[in-house]
Amino acid sequence: MRKSVVLLATMTSVGLLLGGCQSSLTGDSYSRDEARQVQTVRMGTIESLRPVKIEGTKTPIGSVAGAAVGGIGGSAIGGGKGSYVAAIIGAVAGGLIGAATEEGLTRAQGVEITVREDDGSLRAYVQEVQENEIFRVGERVRIMSVNGTSRVAH
Repeated sequence: MRKSVVLLATMTSVGLLLGGCQSSLTGDSYSRDEARQVQTVRMGTIESLRPVKIEGTKTPIGSVAGAAVGGIGGSAIGGGKGSYVAAIIGAVAGGLIGAATEEGLTRAQGVEITVREDDGSLRAYVQEVQENEIFRVGERVRIMSVNGTSRVAH
C-alpha cells in the first residue's frame, strides 16, 4: 500500500514538473530578458503561410523523472535481488518513456509565415499558433526583432 502511495505521488509530481517546462513560442510571448528592450520594427506583407510542427523540449527533466517513477514502480515487483533487477529495468524504461512524454507534451502547432518586407527582402518566420489569431496571405504585418528573436504580429 505504501509503495502505491509513493508511486502515485511521484507520478503526479512528474506530470506537474513536465507541464511547468513548457514555454510559449507565440508571437505575443516575451521572455524576461526581452521585456523592456528596444525592438526593431519592420513592416511587410504576408506572401505565404504553411502549417508546421514545433518539436517539444528535450531536457533531462523528462528522462530523470521517468526513471524515478520507473525505478520506484519496478522496485515494487518481486523481492530480494529480483526487486533490484526490476527497479533497474523500470528506471531505464521509465527514462525512455519520460523523455518521449516530455517531448510530446511540449510539442506545438506552428505556422511558417513568409513575409515580403518593405525593403524588398523575403523572409520566413516560424512561431506557435494562437487559437484566436489568424494570419492571411496579403495581410500587412509588423515584424519585431529583439536580441536575435523575431515575431510577426498584426
